[in-house]
Amino acid sequence: MLDDSIDRPDGVQQYVRSLESYLTRVGHEVHIICSVSESTDPHVHSLARNAAVSFNGNSLKTPLPASRRAIRELLEREMFDVIHVQTPHSPFFAGRVVEEARKLQARSVRIVATFVILPDSRVSAVATRGLGLLLRRNLRKFDAFAALTAPAAEFARESMGIESMVLPAAVDVAAFRAAVRVPRPPRAAGDKLVVGFLGRLVERKGVLELLAALALLPGELLDALDVRIGGRGPLLEDVQKAVDEHGLGELVTFAGFVTEEDKPQFLADCDVAVFPALGGESFGIVLIEAMAAGAGVVLAGANPGYLAVIGDRAEVSVDAKDTSAFAAILERLLTDAALRAEIHAEQQVLVETFDVNVVGERVMRELYIG
Repeated sequence: MLDDSIDRPDGVQQYVRSLESYLTRVGHEVHIICSVSESTDPHVHSLARNAAVSFNGNSLKTPLPASRRAIRELLEREMFDVIHVQTPHSPFFAGRVVEEARKLQARSVRIVATFVILPDSRVSAVATRGLGLLLRRNLRKFDAFAALTAPAAEFARESMGIESMVLPAAVDVAAFRAAVRVPRPPRAAGDKLVVGFLGRLVERKGVLELLAALALLPGELLDALDVRIGGRGPLLEDVQKAVDEHGLGELVTFAGFVTEEDKPQFLADCDVAVFPALGGESFGIVLIEAMAAGAGVVLAGANPGYLAVIGDRAEVSVDAKDTSAFAAILERLLTDAALRAEIHAEQQVLVETFDVNVVGERVMRELYIG
């Protein structure tokens, strides 16, 4: 279960959906308990209304107090064997579900959680620690905890006193590859190389830093690029202005919001898929998706959550705030086809470790069964 709407296309929701698909495929009955949803699926249960908040650099929805009666009715009807909470969670929604489940089923239901955030600021960190104090009694009702990365596990220990195993985010790699309609063709001399960015247009995602780095590339290299920006958000006008100020208007196109159906093709088309997030990333499901789609090279911001996924090889991670270093890495990747091929091969091996069939089996064995 999660406190937000399952309808949002964000990383936690994608993780939940991937796990749901795997568990259903191997024969389990899966229900999703969330705040609000427009889904008509009888296995999706919307039990709360939302209020908008801003947290950890994201615009989020947090649930208003949920009806204990509605929660009890659902629990009595379904009698779940396992309840899997995405945490930190609201004491007024997921917290109430946990409390009512323990009252109804005592220890016959296994209650587990996955820690899914890594703060991007001191304010976010302090807020999470405060929530940890508020949830202290509720957390004692859980049987086991996981975190999506080692940095998230460390922060869970520091902020909430949670000891958690690391079970990474997962993607159905085969399904993602199959959704690519047209594989990226080999590039011949004179072909333009595609540099792609996909994400919300907010400061934390580093799109302005990407444009500043591109502006430092030699003119002849810029002429050989096709830069595609996918996503929407409050920085759109600033990003468009930056494109003009850097003189990049001839090579940058805006794809707008990229649907889940179109995402695999958008990523597969990239010779270099760039995700220069500055921080606040507890995991990097978009990095896994880009590798699964077959992007030539996935280049990530050197924040702890992304590094836990992409590794620390110098050519695949960058401090996006260091504009000259960012430009140097881009130039090397874009001018060295052999290096791109080498990294691509490595990342195609790496992505298999995040396949939902691998991770899902571990979730079942290590978290649900224990």
